[in-house]
Amino acid sequence: MQASDTERPRIFKDVSEAQITRAIATEFNSVLLDAAESDVIIIGAGPAGLTASRELSGMGFRVLVIEQNNYLGGGYWLGGYMMNPVTVREPAQKIWDELGISYKQAADGLYITPGPNAVSKLIAGACDAGVKFLNLTKFDDLVLKNGRVAGVVVNWMPVSALPRNITCVDPIALEAKMVIDSSGHDSVAVKRLVDRGLVQWKGMDPMHVNAGEDDVVHMTGEVFPGLVAAGMSVTETHGLARMGPTFGSMLFSGKKAAEVTATKIKELQG
Repeated sequence: MQASDTERPRIFKDVSEAQITRAIATEFNSVLLDAAESDVIIIGAGPAGLTASRELSGMGFRVLVIEQNNYLGGGYWLGGYMMNPVTVREPAQKIWDELGISYKQAADGLYITPGPNAVSKLIAGACDAGVKFLNLTKFDDLVLKNGRVAGVVVNWMPVSALPRNITCVDPIALEAKMVIDSSGHDSVAVKRLVDRGLVQWKGMDPMHVNAGEDDVVHMTGEVFPGLVAAGMSVTETHGLARMGPTFGSMLFSGKKAAEVTATKIKELQG
């Protein structure tokens, strides 16, 4: 016979199902209400976006990251061809040192670690810095005021999977002093401006690791007032060479995007 609940010793404290639901809903609503106005909204939680968020939050800014997937990290979980070791080239291993990521040297100037090791430490670093996240949140459009980007329009990601005849689910707007597009190859915010003839678009060039990694860091910056491109969004916007499964430029681009964004906010504040 199976023992009854009263016969088994209790391991966990009694909590009702309603209490669990209220706790989740209350915390989520708290984040959403606070995120209605942020200092910085970052689109995409890949390595560039996570790095930028951690840096900016560490500077004291209120940072929200929106991510269309139910997980964070983007392509940083894998090193290419469904193999999970990821690489960085010197000096990007210094960022791994900051995060306490263990790694080994694979060649002169080349360092390697399991992707889950690198990405989990970066996610934890962003969370510890105070970054807030909205998962399963799809970028829909930009808020434009007085000739500059002033926020984003978002919706639930599952809405896009609904049949066409029931997809009339209006999005909501979240305001911010600055927006960072770190949405990878999709470059969703930049492309909205391209569609409106406000930004020029070039598309990614063929692979050249050395040139591609250097150029993406050099070209990270504001592409339209209020909008900074970071990571692969920079590559796609400016027609740079792709760099494949190495991530140093993504981390450095995130750092530079944070620096540029912080400077722009200070300029706005006078």
